Amino acid sequence: MTVMSIARFERFFRAAAGLDVDKNDLKRYSDFVDAKLYDLLTVAQATAKANGRDIIRTCDLPITKGLQESIHHFRKIDQEVELKPILEQLATHPALDRTPDEETEARYPDIIGGLSLALAQCFKILDPHLKNPQTQHWDEARAVFDLLL
Repeated sequence: MTVMSIARFERFFRAAAGLDVDKNDLKRYSDFVDAKLYDLLTVAQATAKANGRDIIRTCDLPITKGLQESIHHFRKIDQEVELKPILEQLATHPALDRTPDEETEARYPDIIGGLSLALAQCFKILDPHLKNPQTQHWDEARAVFDLLL
């Protein structure tokens, strides 16, 4: 990730939840994004298969009300931070039995943005006084998401 990307990443987490993250958090963040997008796509793949389709459509993704709200909130924050172009680079999906259609793939940056916003807010819910997430905080937040997604 470029220095400019790191700065946007840091600015996003400050805007989303008043957190100070640094380039060392990028690997944890990238791993989180990859895992959660994969989880969503795994469920979407099963839905597409159950509906007799060879492609994954946006409606197959298990987007909850809370995640949808985080996506909308992300779009507002992103107007200032402009993180979406960076998320487009992160928005790769693993090989699946079913291929996502173009519309679904086009939604990945917003979905990742919504997950990112929810992650930042999760840190603050778990520890309202947290300023700089450490490994323990990342592990706890990841456990919450693993439980729910």
